[in-house]
Amino acid sequence: MKLKILLISWEYPPVVIGGLGRHVHHLATELAGAGHDVVVLSRRPTATDPMSHPTTDEVCEGVRVVAAAEDPHEFSFGTDMMAWTLAMGHAMIRAGLGLSDWRPDVVHAHDWLVAHPAVTLAQFFDVPLVSTIHATEAGRHSGWVSGAVSRQVHALESWLIRDSDSLITCSASMRDEITALFGPELGEIAVIRNGIDVHGWPFAPRRPHPGPAELLYFGRLEYEKGVHDAIAALARIRRTHPGTTLTVAGDGTQLGFLQQQARAHKVLKATNFVGRVNHSQLLELLHRADAAVLPSLYEPFGIVALEAAASGLPLVTSSAGGLGEAVIDGVTGLSHPAGDVAALTAAVRAVLDEPDAAQRRAVAARERLTAEFAWGTVAAETAQVYLAAKRAERRPQPRRPIAERPLPGR
Repeated sequence: MKLKILLISWEYPPVVIGGLGRHVHHLATELAGAGHDVVVLSRRPTATDPMSHPTTDEVCEGVRVVAAAEDPHEFSFGTDMMAWTLAMGHAMIRAGLGLSDWRPDVVHAHDWLVAHPAVTLAQFFDVPLVSTIHATEAGRHSGWVSGAVSRQVHALESWLIRDSDSLITCSASMRDEITALFGPELGEIAVIRNGIDVHGWPFAPRRPHPGPAELLYFGRLEYEKGVHDAIAALARIRRTHPGTTLTVAGDGTQLGFLQQQARAHKVLKATNFVGRVNHSQLLELLHRADAAVLPSLYEPFGIVALEAAASGLPLVTSSAGGLGEAVIDGVTGLSHPAGDVAALTAAVRAVLDEPDAAQRRAVAARERLTAEFAWGTVAAETAQVYLAAKRAERRPQPRRPIAERPLPGR
């Protein structure tokens, strides 16, 4: 059965902030390629003038992309997050209501930032609301929801999740997390892994090279990514593997803190902060390094682990959340408990000391990606969720008190 699908996301090319934009893009194009009629409702880039750059409506790669103009444009995400989000939601709703020539069979929302347009448009069109929850505010902050903005984000997550007819998470750990935070009485939850297009990540076997080892972290520079643990481990690794360096590719709010940590551990000169890199630059780093170090403290899935594995780079990851499901310890990479610097150090040393075993794991990781993480599979499983989703009678949801630590034990 061919469906009319409305995907709503605050990221979609050319607006790509992180993995969400790439995820929705791949999902949309795969669904369109399977014969579904797909419309993506997203936004214009930040700081575009709505007068000179109005809402656009165009077809790209078989997908109709409606990009709402920013309105009003006086707010900033960094300093006025909630006002900015409400303004974006208003612009998306107005653009969605303008789809008078097209009516979806299902609305699919991606994360809390599009809660307002997703709930509104699902009600307007009277169709099921499916939401993919990629992460939660409590999860990102070690189980805590403290401060006004965090409480507001948590409340919006609760509204979207509890108003959804069906839910999708990228890992079993995320399914358990949203059930603990927002259950009971949630819609049916399907676990559908993130996918990867391996053609964009050519495999390159590791070869012995002269000189010291090079480790690589790439991704956002946020506390929950655990990059400070990689820096602490680097100081220990250099005692047995002199000259080892760590390249840190990416940007984020924790750059200054990480530089301080490198200075405190006396590895500032051995830690190369190269900032955000483009795809070709990242491939060069992936093909040059000896191991990817991804020590997340919180990770709903860990798409960067798939990207590193696809390129042939041996993996050293924490077992946090979805990483523990994406990487099979001892088979497709080496894992360590999140926050355990000693175990992280031991795992990196094992990769450097046993390159043949590391290469075998890298090959196994690439083979697993091809078999289990194809975007065609992700799209097919998502379409099955759409077909099974039924629009429930909308009842006012009881207001639930917000606990400062809704995930005890984190």
